[in-house]
Amino acid sequence: MKLAHTATIAAPADRIWAAVMDIPAAARCVPGVAAVTPVGPDRFKGQLLVQIGPVRLVLDGDIAVATRDDLAKRATLRADAKDSRLGGTVRASIDVSLTERAGACELRIESDVHIAGRIGEFGQPVIQRKSDQLLAQFTQCIARSAAA
Repeated sequence: MKLAHTATIAAPADRIWAAVMDIPAAARCVPGVAAVTPVGPDRFKGQLLVQIGPVRLVLDGDIAVATRDDLAKRATLRADAKDSRLGGTVRASIDVSLTERAGACELRIESDVHIAGRIGEFGQPVIQRKSDQLLAQFTQCIARSAAA
């Protein structure tokens, strides 16, 4: 499943980029993230608690920065997680890019997400709505963080 989200943030690109690439701090902007801890250079462990319809998922997984170009303000993250209670996995490749605009910047997050097991039974429209909601809240939080 392909997901995309774009947000214009009224803050300097360098500040937004620093906020987005501080993975543990940026993770605090994702509703439901219980913890993200470093386990090595550009590698992290994390947990996401998310409610989809009547079902609550607890996704435990790994996040890695696969590529990063600070000059071009582009990065690719890889995430692998599983919910052992419901039985399912989520694997994602997440491309993050930042483009300067007059007095602001455009944050673009594009994800290629593979969902297996019972989690996939929720259906693409439900998962799409939930991811749009989470990404909108994330970008609002990043904007507030960069403005502070």
